[in-house]
Amino acid sequence: MSGRLRGKVAIVAGAGSIGPGWGNGKATATVFAREGAKVICADLNLAAAEETAAFIQNEGGQAFAVQTDVTSNEAVADLVGRTLGRYGRVDILDNNVGIAEVGGVVELPEEVWDRVFKVNLTGAFLAMKHVIPVMQRQFEQSGEGGSIINISSIASIRYTGVPYASYSATKAALNQLTRTTAVQYAPQKIRVNAILPGLMKTPMVEHSAGLAQAYGEGDVEAMWAARDAQVPMGHMGEAWDVAYAALFLASDEARYVTGLELVVDGGITLKYG
Repeated sequence: MSGRLRGKVAIVAGAGSIGPGWGNGKATATVFAREGAKVICADLNLAAAEETAAFIQNEGGQAFAVQTDVTSNEAVADLVGRTLGRYGRVDILDNNVGIAEVGGVVELPEEVWDRVFKVNLTGAFLAMKHVIPVMQRQFEQSGEGGSIINISSIASIRYTGVPYASYSATKAALNQLTRTTAVQYAPQKIRVNAILPGLMKTPMVEHSAGLAQAYGEGDVEAMWAARDAQVPMGHMGEAWDVAYAALFLASDEARYVTGLELVVDGGITLKYG
């Protein structure tokens, strides 16, 4: 690794993995650390966050785990406060928390709709609410702002064959929140971008009973095969594909990039209207 994030402090919200393997947040936290960042691994599941932090530490990187509920204003404020207490600054925020519930507007219970909005949209809103003032102070003191990366989805811009109205709606709203926030804080060198992953082979997808049912009548292997077949490249992406996209947006190489929706999908959205 070339130290592209050397000296930077990064919060990765959703740094734990729901099961064995590599989720987007876990891979991103690891790549950030390998490139020299000090990483705060935040997750609702403390054990999962600790696993990611331990992996980074075993590789010689710097990381610590924090249990965080991104839907709680108090919990997010505590996360940022603990980060400042440990490292004194926040240079990178990666909002990687998200849930997907299958169901169109008719089938979806209202309480599920509300929960998905709370996790997918309010979580990112609260994280930015508490991190942006830190980055503003950094700009005033040194001329350095920071980089915020919101993990969206191609479901925000296309219908991908699975009816999950709440997921699509929250991710579309996250895109617009990314754009407007990017414009508002660009003068203070606070960059805000979104990554739109396509069909990914991650523990989150594997453990989604709704997705397995929609793709393969509950058969996970059948789901993998069906999803691979949809992608022009012939296979799904991996968490590392999202992680390296996040690395670019977090690094100074992207210092003139803000308000971007970076599609990482093997070409699948090129097939849709």
